[in-house]
Amino acid sequence: MAERDRALSPHTEVDMHVILPDGKQLELHAGATALDAAAAIGPRLAQDALAATANGELVDLMTPLPDGANITLITKKNPADAAPLFRHSLGHVMSQAVGEYYKGKGYGADAIKRGVGPSIENGWYQDFDLPEPLKEEDLPEIEKIMRDIIARGLDFTRREISKAEGLAQFPHDPYKQELIAGLPEDEPITFYTQGDYTDLCRGPHFPNTGKLPGAFRLMSTSGAYWRGNEKNPILQRVYGVAFATQKELDAYLHQLEEAKRRDHRKLGRELELFTIDPLVGKGLPLWLPNGTVLREELTSFMKEQQFQRGYQGVITPNIGNLDLYRTSGHYEKYSDGQFRPIEVDDEEYMLKPMNCPHHVRIYASKPRSYRDLPVRLAEFGTVYRYEQSGELNGLTRVRGFTQDDAHLFVRPDQLKKEFLDVLDLTVLVLKTFGMNGVRFRVGTRDPESDKYVGDEANWTLAEQQIIEAVEEVGLPYTIEPGDAAFYGPKLDFVVKDVLGREWQLGTIQVDYNLPERFDISYVGEDGQDHRPIMIHRAPFGSIERFTGILIEHYAGDFPLWLAPRQIMIIPIADRHNDYAWQLRDELHQAGLRAEVDDSSNRMNAKVRTAELSKIPVMLIVGDQEQAGRAVSVRERTPEGHKERKGVAFDDLKSELLDRYRNRS
Repeated sequence: MAERDRALSPHTEVDMHVILPDGKQLELHAGATALDAAAAIGPRLAQDALAATANGELVDLMTPLPDGANITLITKKNPADAAPLFRHSLGHVMSQAVGEYYKGKGYGADAIKRGVGPSIENGWYQDFDLPEPLKEEDLPEIEKIMRDIIARGLDFTRREISKAEGLAQFPHDPYKQELIAGLPEDEPITFYTQGDYTDLCRGPHFPNTGKLPGAFRLMSTSGAYWRGNEKNPILQRVYGVAFATQKELDAYLHQLEEAKRRDHRKLGRELELFTIDPLVGKGLPLWLPNGTVLREELTSFMKEQQFQRGYQGVITPNIGNLDLYRTSGHYEKYSDGQFRPIEVDDEEYMLKPMNCPHHVRIYASKPRSYRDLPVRLAEFGTVYRYEQSGELNGLTRVRGFTQDDAHLFVRPDQLKKEFLDVLDLTVLVLKTFGMNGVRFRVGTRDPESDKYVGDEANWTLAEQQIIEAVEEVGLPYTIEPGDAAFYGPKLDFVVKDVLGREWQLGTIQVDYNLPERFDISYVGEDGQDHRPIMIHRAPFGSIERFTGILIEHYAGDFPLWLAPRQIMIIPIADRHNDYAWQLRDELHQAGLRAEVDDSSNRMNAKVRTAELSKIPVMLIVGDQEQAGRAVSVRERTPEGHKERKGVAFDDLKSELLDRYRNRS
């Protein structure tokens, strides 16, 4: 019998079909599932099947397939392909385990109420309203119950019910009641059950708890507002992670430990780079002397590049008249991310959320000719955005930050050249800091959204110009509809750090709309007024965020040119102190940051202190070095320590200066 015929008995009428990866059609009865498809091919496949894809989307074995769907069955040979499903199913197992845990403590089933519980990258979470909070030390016990549930081999079953039945299922759970009440009347409601545990869920799920991987770990708990609204109750959120194999889980846990070691908040304290003082305010970092050196090195690097490329520096105030932001559209479009207006002498002002409106007014401060363009205005401008307290995170999510902002006002014939130059600058910045895993993301307008301003034809033109520029230099890119700024499309630079985490850093935007809204112009060769085009550009993005990422990228082991404390001179004995200070002064006069540890500690203790401070270069001086105007050098490198003895000091000074100036 042909494979496609085995789905049906000789007397069953063919009602639907699906298409297998090899192009063959498989005939099935109406409402057939992926499990039916697997069984039609063979009993062994039905036994091994875990899930499927239908027209490219993951589905479980219990959900009816669309007629004519292209399907691929996922088996235990490739369980990672079904990761979102097994993570979601493990979330249900965890929720069941929490219920059993509290039952063991004497609570009834109605005492536990549940919010949402989706799968997320690498795992899942579930929100609970519990009779008493779970503590971190309780999580291993929940894990133990989960493994017992997996060992029971419980089938996941799916059923569709009416809205009334759904409401009746959870009479004592206000969260489920709210979720079900908000569903459309004509939308089917699905419940999934394993053993005696049932939950409202769209799915999909694994077929049986016994097929779930054992490579999982409950990680942490936190508070979360119900539905993300701070006016709602705070629920307890429990996070878990899961992988197809133990090797993958171990690698992930190792990565987490490495991330803790590199945490910029921890290193920021240890290296005395920045602090956040509650008396100053949440999300408002204070830069300490070491951090200020690091920040100034970054800004000096960018200013040098801007000078070479013809930028002019400007400075704008930290507040502006509310009408400025009404005209630009920022007040309307970014109202949720701004601080409230301030009343001053019957006028309203606002903390600056963006630099671009200020730069537009600088452009408009005098008449411009076509010969004046391009006008490139650059500013390290501090802006202020409202972020909820729970979203603040060291330097990477703050309420006050400085952008390496620039706005170019160009003629249409200059747009591509200027865009490519900005693209070149941004790529140079990322390469300089060893951020080589870059992907390029073109954010375009979502035509269905009302968040955008301006003429549709200009939007289409701007999007085409960005794509043409990126393609001209041969950069791979993806298009993200709906990711554009409200005034124009953009090219974002998404970088991967040494831990494999992605960060959106630099951005370039093409803008036909702000020049229109502010009615700015230049006089063309024909003597008529013409509208310039704006390019918005910020290679670092935010100095704060970029610095936080750099700290973690380098784990605080900055290259010589960036290191706030570059050189520590270590005299072996007190009689070498004067020589050490003489060398320090010469290095200092040359522009290098050098210090002397003339404490009473032994040499090994001084070396250890410098190591903990992550100072890249240590110069050790004793009798031989002093007699020969030399030093012994100990350097921190990515490969480990590099040591050289008896190095002529003048040669070393020239070498270090060269490395510093070349930012090598």
